[in-house]
Amino acid sequence: MILLQSHSRFLLDNLLNRLQNIEKAVEADYHWAEFDDVRYHIQVTMKNPHILLLSVSLPTPPQETVFLGGLPSGAIEAIKAAYGAVVQILDPPRDGFNLTLKLNLSKLPPDEEYKHALLVKIASVREVVLGAPLRGILKKLTSRTVASNTDGLVALVHRPNESFFLIPQAEKVTVIFPMRFKDSIDIVLATSFLQEFVEARRMAGLNTAPHCLWSPTPPLELKEAPAEALSANAGFVTFVIFPRHVEGKKLDRTVCSLSTFHAYVSYHVKV
Repeated sequence: MILLQSHSRFLLDNLLNRLQNIEKAVEADYHWAEFDDVRYHIQVTMKNPHILLLSVSLPTPPQETVFLGGLPSGAIEAIKAAYGAVVQILDPPRDGFNLTLKLNLSKLPPDEEYKHALLVKIASVREVVLGAPLRGILKKLTSRTVASNTDGLVALVHRPNESFFLIPQAEKVTVIFPMRFKDSIDIVLATSFLQEFVEARRMAGLNTAPHCLWSPTPPLELKEAPAEALSANAGFVTFVIFPRHVEGKKLDRTVCSLSTFHAYVSYHVKV
C-alpha cells in the first residue's frame, strides 16, 4: 500500500518560504482548501514577521461523531505533544474555523534537520487533529487495554458528514470504512479496485500487514450504527489491527494509512 503524504505540501512550502524570507517582513494572507474539505488560512503581518497564524476548518462531522469544543477528542493534547512551545492554541479560533494556532517561528530549533521535521509535522496538522482519537485508541493496543470512556462502536469523522468506525478490544481494533463516491463511474471503479486490493493482499501473503476484507453489505460489527451512516455505494472495507501493527514507529504509519485510506482509494480511481 502506497502511503500518501500526510502533510499539506502548500502549507509546508509556505512555512519554508516564510523562514527563508523572515527578515523581509512581507505580509502573507492565504486561503485554500484541500482534500476532504479541510480549509486553511495563514496570516503574517509586517508588524510581527516572526508570528504566523494558522487556522484550520475541519470536515463537518456527522451526528454519530463527537466533537468537543469544535475538535475531535484528544486533539488539544495531540497538538501540545506534537508542537510544544513553538505553537500556542488561540481560544476562541478565528471565525469560520475549528482551530487557530499561533506559530512563533523564532522558537524553532536551530538544528536544521529537527527544524524541518517539526515544520513537516506542523504541515501535517490535519492528521494530528483528525487522527487524535484514532491514535489514542490504537496506542491502547500496546498495553492491550481499552479506554474506560470507550464503549463499543466509535465513530470518527474523516470526510464531510461521513464517518468511519472503530470497534476497540483489548487484543485488536477493528476499523471499518463505508466507501462512498458521488460519480457513477467512480463507484464502479472503486468497487472493482477495492475487491482487487483485498484479493491482492490475500494472494501476496502479507502476514505482517493488517487483515483486510471487503463486503458489499455492512459487517455485523456495524449493527448498532445509525442507518444513514451505512449508505455506502462502494461497499465496506474492514481492517483488523493487532498490537504488532502499532509497536514503536509502526503507530505513525498505521495512523497515517488509515487516516488517508479514502484519499488513497480516490487517487487510484482517478489516475
